[in-house]
Amino acid sequence: MDRQTLVSSSSSTNSGNSISPAPPEDAWVNTYRKLLPRWESLTGSNQLAIPIEISRVNQVDAERLDIEMSAMLKEQLVKVFSLMKPGMLFQYEPELYAFLEFLIWRFSIWVDKPTPGNALMNLRYRDERAIEETGKVRTGLEGPGLTIAQKIWYCAATVGGQYIWARLQSFSAFRRWGDTEQRSLARRAWYLIQRIEGFYKAASFGNLLVFLLTGRYRSLIERALQARLVYGSPNMNRAVSFEYMNRQLVWNEFSEMLLLLLPLLNSSSVKNFLRPFSKDKSSNSAGDEALCPICQATPTTPFLALPCQHRYCYYCLRTRCSGSLSFRCSRCNEPVVAMQRHGGSFNNVTQKE
Repeated sequence: MDRQTLVSSSSSTNSGNSISPAPPEDAWVNTYRKLLPRWESLTGSNQLAIPIEISRVNQVDAERLDIEMSAMLKEQLVKVFSLMKPGMLFQYEPELYAFLEFLIWRFSIWVDKPTPGNALMNLRYRDERAIEETGKVRTGLEGPGLTIAQKIWYCAATVGGQYIWARLQSFSAFRRWGDTEQRSLARRAWYLIQRIEGFYKAASFGNLLVFLLTGRYRSLIERALQARLVYGSPNMNRAVSFEYMNRQLVWNEFSEMLLLLLPLLNSSSVKNFLRPFSKDKSSNSAGDEALCPICQATPTTPFLALPCQHRYCYYCLRTRCSGSLSFRCSRCNEPVVAMQRHGGSFNNVTQKE
């Protein structure tokens, strides 16, 4: 193969592998403008609101934290009025509590900020009606806050409604509308108040069941206003751990249960039941035998419980025997069948009729 043939072959190869000319600078812009209307028509017709799940625990915890915050402010308010005229706080208590709730609303919801509890749980209010109208969302958390009308109605229902209801209940109880001796108009108004309260509680219970099922609108006010709680930031964790909130809720419910059950329990019976398990045997010492086992004081008018002959105050022993048909001695747990004045004659125990 001669030199001329190699040169011609090399030139033909280079011409076949030559780089094609670059497209115009505005080619990409023109293509984008052509395809954009078609893309918007395809995505806009099929785009729906993204279903999102807001943690029910976070919503309930936020409500509990708001209640705790209000309780702390009320406690500080009580301390402020402790040095003033007695009874002044009790007279204007509903107005002061309503003013505190109004301040919380004014500096949170009115200025498009979450309440303290919602802020800790990374929640905010969203107008669900605007989402249903537009339907254009990306993460499911977009959407405007509450409108001015929704904010005003929220304040009227939470602050004004609670204040009016508290005042109405106190006024009706003070006037004794529920007594049968009152005129029929007041009695009907009392029954109407009770019916409204019962209906509201039943509706709240139904709303709670729906909330547990769907995770939307934890209260009737939120459902009526269509004010839904959503996450304020999709990448932010809750500020309060579940462990702390679980412990707080458990102890709160346990304390309420104790406050309900303790008045129903007989303290002396519980004390006598726990006595065999106690390691402290000092109550059987000779020094404690001279004291009344109920009031732990030296009896001024000593009486003996029979048949065990342990010493009591007359008033302590008489009230216990009159209040219980089967009163037992606080020292030896024997049934007391009679009482005797120290050094005197027998007196039968007064039984409950």
